[in-house]
Amino acid sequence: MTIYDISKKAGVSIATVSRVLNGSDKVRPATRQKVLDIIEQYDYTPNAYARGMGLHSLQTIGILCADSSDIFMAKAIYYIEQELQANGYESLLCCTGYNLDIKKNYLDLILSKKVDSIILVGSNFIGTTDEENKYIKDVSEQVPIMLLNAAIDYPNVYSTLCDDYATMYETTTEMLNAGITDPVYLYNAKSYSGRHKLDGFVAAMKDFGRTDGAERAFYYTGTFHQMDEINTFLQNIAKKTAFHGIITSNDSLAIGSVKYALRENLSVPDELSVIGYDNSILTTLCTPELTSVDNRLETLTHQLVQTLLGVLSGREMPKKSIFSGRLVKRGTTSF
Repeated sequence: MTIYDISKKAGVSIATVSRVLNGSDKVRPATRQKVLDIIEQYDYTPNAYARGMGLHSLQTIGILCADSSDIFMAKAIYYIEQELQANGYESLLCCTGYNLDIKKNYLDLILSKKVDSIILVGSNFIGTTDEENKYIKDVSEQVPIMLLNAAIDYPNVYSTLCDDYATMYETTTEMLNAGITDPVYLYNAKSYSGRHKLDGFVAAMKDFGRTDGAERAFYYTGTFHQMDEINTFLQNIAKKTAFHGIITSNDSLAIGSVKYALRENLSVPDELSVIGYDNSILTTLCTPELTSVDNRLETLTHQLVQTLLGVLSGREMPKKSIFSGRLVKRGTTSF
């Protein structure tokens, strides 16, 4: 028995069931009694929504990420935990890695801790098929699931994300319009966000008259710690593909690209322009400083937590909140 079953049997919305379980006064007495009768009939014991039933919430939110050493994920976790603490919530963090079975196990583990909700940080939790995503749908029948930088259309799943497709499209178009008509794109993730960034690059190239966008996108299989390997990776690309611009899916790949330029005695940005993504702390730690896309991470995390608080209080909240990124120009571009 889940809150979805209760809503169907009582003939009310999930939000109404949530309000009843949270003790909200925004429910008509007759409707409240109908929901409570179903709960009593089926001996339903609420987990995340226990506050209104006298089973007091632990005021705890579960957070899952694949890799807390990743700069984007680490900063996101910091913002989320700060905002949760400011609103009276504690958090439990699990780092799952990228294996699907392990992610499923960790999601079940953190659910067993009786958390009020679970936040999935990063887009790698979303697969490309319903079967791959079923584990999220199953858990969302018990607690609200909050997705950061990914989206999926399931009940009780709420998404907050940057429009990576449109942002990458606009970024690529700006480089092309500046006269750099032969850029390459480097990426190292095939996640929800990674796929949208890649599609944005390819679409911008196509609309500019370059039909070889997909062939000019190169997947890097190493880690962001391996700067020397990024250099070798680009050297191998340069043997077959000419380029005067590099756009990357994250700032780590962009820093590696700047190091490649220095080793090849290429002037940045005169001979090679480089654009990163995430606008992380790395952007000001290289010379010249890195032009990068600001995906508005702090805004995303604030919106995510505010949506979560609204859901837990029984309010109707937007299922999806989308923000646009913006290009922050520094020394690795001259346009």
